[in-house]
Amino acid sequence: MIPLTRKLLSLSGQSIRQIAARRAHQKAGPDFHDKYGNAVLAGGIVFCVAVWSYVSTQAGITWNLSPIGKISPKEWRSD
Repeated sequence: MIPLTRKLLSLSGQSIRQIAARRAHQKAGPDFHDKYGNAVLAGGIVFCVAVWSYVSTQAGITWNLSPIGKISPKEWRSD
């Protein structure tokens, strides 16, 4: 740690400006998100829509959205 500290303290303003200018001119290549971000997002949306479409139409779940008119009371039995 001490050699690194000594090296950092010995840098002059001119050398720091040169290092910053050198790094500013380097073109960074596209990363994973730049290359595949939209495709991954679209694939996830398609997958979710497909799964929910299957579940809502084919899985046999009774959704029971509104009980109005579907439930009738039973006759009261007095024993």
